[in-house]
Amino acid sequence: MAEAEKKVRVSGEQARVEPAASSASILPTTEKPQPPKPSLHPAFYVVTWIGFSGGVILFNKWLLDTLGFKFPITLTAWHMMFATFMTQLLARTTTLLDGRKTVKMTGKVYLRAILPIGFFFSLSLICGNKAYLYLSVAFIQMLKACMPVAVLLTTWAMGVAPPSLKTLGNVSFIVVGVVIASYGSIEFNLTGFLYQAGGITFEATRLVLVQRLLSSAEYKMDPLVSLYYFAPVCAVMNGLTALVVEVPGMSMKNVYDVGIFTLVANAMVAFLLNVSVVFLIGKTSSLVLTLCGILKDILLVAASMMIWGTPVTNLQFFGYSIALGGMLYYRLGAEQLKGYLQQAGRSWSEFGVQRPAMRKALVFGLVLVTIFLLLGGLAPTYAPAQTKNLKDIFSTGLGS
Repeated sequence: MAEAEKKVRVSGEQARVEPAASSASILPTTEKPQPPKPSLHPAFYVVTWIGFSGGVILFNKWLLDTLGFKFPITLTAWHMMFATFMTQLLARTTTLLDGRKTVKMTGKVYLRAILPIGFFFSLSLICGNKAYLYLSVAFIQMLKACMPVAVLLTTWAMGVAPPSLKTLGNVSFIVVGVVIASYGSIEFNLTGFLYQAGGITFEATRLVLVQRLLSSAEYKMDPLVSLYYFAPVCAVMNGLTALVVEVPGMSMKNVYDVGIFTLVANAMVAFLLNVSVVFLIGKTSSLVLTLCGILKDILLVAASMMIWGTPVTNLQFFGYSIALGGMLYYRLGAEQLKGYLQQAGRSWSEFGVQRPAMRKALVFGLVLVTIFLLLGGLAPTYAPAQTKNLKDIFSTGLGS
């Protein structure tokens, strides 16, 4: 009995849970969630990167060769000074360079890593631009296909990775293709070839040094943040080199003949290339990057043929095709490449079922472009007078 009374008293002392004051507080809200902001299609970033990447090369060739501004070291120094100013401006006004806040940059790291990388970056820029004075854009792009091989050999030489005969065999197709393309070149120039070979070697060394620096998570940098650190170093190094080598032979007439606006536009295109790379990497995959690079090289060869009437032989086409195929095989691997080809075949078949007219139009357009490129490549050989007239008309239209 006492126990029962105790339970009654305890239960009476417990606080009662008051019901909710208003049922509105527990009802779901009728406010619709905000729709996600529309984003640009990845194809936009692909086209933008290809445009700026190819635009820089064609712009530099036109400036250094066609317009006669034969001061490539000064031009690279100007690019780096402009990039230094723009990265400092973006760091203070936008969030594009916020990635630098996660980089543990110290004076020791700057001296031991940034300076050497900037040094080889400067040398690669100087040699690469000097090659435009002697070689065509088409031949330069064919030689650049050797870049994976140079990076691989440099990686082995610096002890970053152990040598592998299997890997060496995979890249042998690239070497064979570039050798065939070089052997078939009509406009081969040894000085230009050596400059381009030096540029490829220095660029490969820079890439391996960057790879070793970025092996730690605390030094991960996107291309724009890398430019933020490397541009000042390259600007100083290239500027000092230009003061000794080129500036004594320059005059303001050389600058005015080209035009200050042209030089500013040239530097802006080079800088926007680095900005477009950041967005391309963030919006696409490694496969897209590889395919975009190969597509860009092919388009540059075609542009060189159309703009400057560069003669490209069938042997060069054959060798360059082998080099591009070897590059694709090396970067993707046999199994991965096979999977992508099967997926692409299925997608192409589905596209043909869904839009047969569009598929036929694409095939017809591809055939026309192929015929046009072949005729353009043979024109300098079989119709040199007409090709020269067309080239003169095009040059006059550009204002050269």
